[in-house]
Amino acid sequence: MERKMFCYQCQEAAKNTACEVMGVCGKTPLLSSYMDTFKYVLKGLAVVADEAMRNGQEILQADLFIMEGLFKLITNANFDDDVFKSSISEGIALRESLKRDLDTMFDTDITTWASELASEFVLKAGSVGVMSTIDEDIRSIREIIITGLMGLTAYHSHAHKLGYIDLEIFNFTRKALIALQDNSLTLTDYIGLVDETGKYGVIGMALLDKANTTTYGVPKISHVNIGVGKRPGILISGHDLHDIKELLEQSKDAGIDIYTHSEMLPAHYYPELQQYSHLYGNYGSAWYNQKSEFTSFNGPILFTTNCIVPPKGDTIYKNKVFTTGNTGHPDFKFIVESNGKKDFSEIIELAKSSKAPIEIESGTIVGGFGHNQVLELADTVIENIKNGSIKKFVVMAGCDGRSPKRSYYTEFARELPKDTIILTAGCAKFKYNKLNLGDINGIPRVLDAGQCNDSYSLAVIALTLADVFKCDINDLPIAYNIAWYEQKAVIVLLALLNLGVKNIKLGPTLPAFLSENVANFLIDTFNLSTISTVEQDIREMI
Repeated sequence: MERKMFCYQCQEAAKNTACEVMGVCGKTPLLSSYMDTFKYVLKGLAVVADEAMRNGQEILQADLFIMEGLFKLITNANFDDDVFKSSISEGIALRESLKRDLDTMFDTDITTWASELASEFVLKAGSVGVMSTIDEDIRSIREIIITGLMGLTAYHSHAHKLGYIDLEIFNFTRKALIALQDNSLTLTDYIGLVDETGKYGVIGMALLDKANTTTYGVPKISHVNIGVGKRPGILISGHDLHDIKELLEQSKDAGIDIYTHSEMLPAHYYPELQQYSHLYGNYGSAWYNQKSEFTSFNGPILFTTNCIVPPKGDTIYKNKVFTTGNTGHPDFKFIVESNGKKDFSEIIELAKSSKAPIEIESGTIVGGFGHNQVLELADTVIENIKNGSIKKFVVMAGCDGRSPKRSYYTEFARELPKDTIILTAGCAKFKYNKLNLGDINGIPRVLDAGQCNDSYSLAVIALTLADVFKCDINDLPIAYNIAWYEQKAVIVLLALLNLGVKNIKLGPTLPAFLSENVANFLIDTFNLSTISTVEQDIREMI
């Protein structure tokens, strides 16, 4: 079979090898080529921007462009060919504007190839894509780094929208992108860079945690309605709290309700957002169920970040979906930002003329167990550990996805001994957050910290417990069974490894971009492994 593309950046890579004909996510070979080319242009821009900085030039515009560009490349975020064509041109124009002020010119094929692509879009993705690195192990470890960078910049982007940036993250991002083009670096050099990527993953998630809690208040324990009201509504998906705040403010007197979907669920935990009485509840479950859930919702849908499932044919809800930020699809209307503001009036007017959502479930789910909230309960938690009521914590953070193998996580949660507590964050929670698992002396057995970036909270909790019990983090009664799907989960994993956490199970498969040698290194160094059966893993971990 002829290879038309090569992409293995997410867990759904075909046959756990790579998508070579069409992306499982819906990415076409042409779109994949544009993405590979844009990624290459970002690497070239990093080279020029770094040199410009050393020559005293202002490069914030370039750093922001690289940050948003890497975010745009995340799986299931943007499916619009035209967006990447224009982004390629913008990246080259920005690079050339920096170069004009430099005495040093760069004699590399980056400039030649990128200039051709800007004017004629003569795609040379085979020459600049992931397979252009011949050595399998170097290719593998480079892919770990670029995948982690994409997750890191996504979190940095969210913090930036709330007025928080870290110049050291910008410096590291450029450093890493430049290193990915340096053929003099050895595998040992890249291993150090992987660890440094994890270090900045911790820094980036801490920055976003500060941005979110300073802006919207410290998340608190909250019961979220999963039923529906009688008024029409707007369904907002993704991760961007800045966008949902804007939508809530603009729609507060419109006679409609706002419902969250998938990773936007944790918006209900923030005091500042809870003040809006029309933030009604959460509708549906994880991202991959959106086709059926969007149809029954009836009203318009807004994507603020990934994960988009491309519609097929005459999908009934297609004309009701809007995208913004780094998301995009040619069938969906894009909401632009102007002077730091977005006008959601068209979505609001469409909602007014829509029917109320069809109820697909009822009841409530509880969440809001970020590190601040859990540490307020620290005395109770510690007492339950000491008296034996809580024998084990299991971190089950990460992503949900379409693979049938992911039913494992539902069964794993259901079969855990009743003296265990699940710590979760990310959309992985939808595999078990509606199970009736009960509580331990008033402490729910599923403690949801929030979005995938709130995995930082789980690390803070673990480090605090280690300090209380005067032990190494790996000596705590905490097991790690993490599900991954895309790049933000990878930076969470690298952050945990940087913090010294070992014995992590990662599933439902190990990343396809891990070569045998690199995988063995991670297994030997961190005792990283993949899942087996529920029974065997519970015996091994609990």
